[in-house]
Amino acid sequence: MRVVGISLYPVKSTRAVAVDRARVEWWGLAGDRRWAVVAPDGEPITARRCRALFTVAASTTPDGGLLLTAPGAPSLAVPPPEPAHTVPVRFWNLDRAAAGGDAADAWLTTTLGRPARLVWLADTTARAVPTEVGGEPGDVFHLGDTAPLHLVSLGSLRKLDDWIAETAVERGEELPEPLDPGRFRANVVVEGAVAFAEDGWKRLRLGPVDFRVAGPCGRCVMTTIDPESRTSGKEPIRTLARHRRWDGWAWFGIQLVPETLGEIAVGDPVEPLP
Repeated sequence: MRVVGISLYPVKSTRAVAVDRARVEWWGLAGDRRWAVVAPDGEPITARRCRALFTVAASTTPDGGLLLTAPGAPSLAVPPPEPAHTVPVRFWNLDRAAAGGDAADAWLTTTLGRPARLVWLADTTARAVPTEVGGEPGDVFHLGDTAPLHLVSLGSLRKLDDWIAETAVERGEELPEPLDPGRFRANVVVEGAVAFAEDGWKRLRLGPVDFRVAGPCGRCVMTTIDPESRTSGKEPIRTLARHRRWDGWAWFGIQLVPETLGEIAVGDPVEPLP
């Protein structure tokens, strides 16, 4: 098994940034989901309900700031936030975050077509991984949904493609194209494992870095939206719910918590650990 893809999402719900290597921190990959967009009342804005976020590309800058771009909009360099200048937010287990600044708020409001505010997680120890998804004391994560890293296997994805094709044939529908791994917004994509072998993994080594498997990832409507076309359908949730549903969720991929620190890279070997 080996790593075949690594992706960062500098701002939660914006476009993926494919990288060849990434530094693993206790809270996640450096440069991943440290920023997010919220409404004026602090409620997170995600592409589940605001698909225009898929048009926004973000990249971190060497000084700790951010560069925002979007079609038809001027690019915006966001300076590093002042950690002491915070605003209310309504993330699970987090009620304040550093403000991204008036210029960023205005840019996002215009680009998204709705009032929006940019925020940054200054304290990377502030959010504990929920115990409901396998978090243990001391586990922390960024502004993502549940855990520091998310991994999917191409072996499982191709099996899911087969199931989706079977469903389409049964219903007399046109055969769909294979799913792009980007639908699942994972940090790491691996190949070489048989379908759903990850269900039995407890610990995992990616290159030189060890991880604990916190548990499977419950999928939401986000996976039904094509990030390129911004159109949506019933898959893969329809078929996952048929084959991979328990405890009220449709499951695909696993969530990882770092046990050691280091750098992972595309091409690294992947080894399940006892």
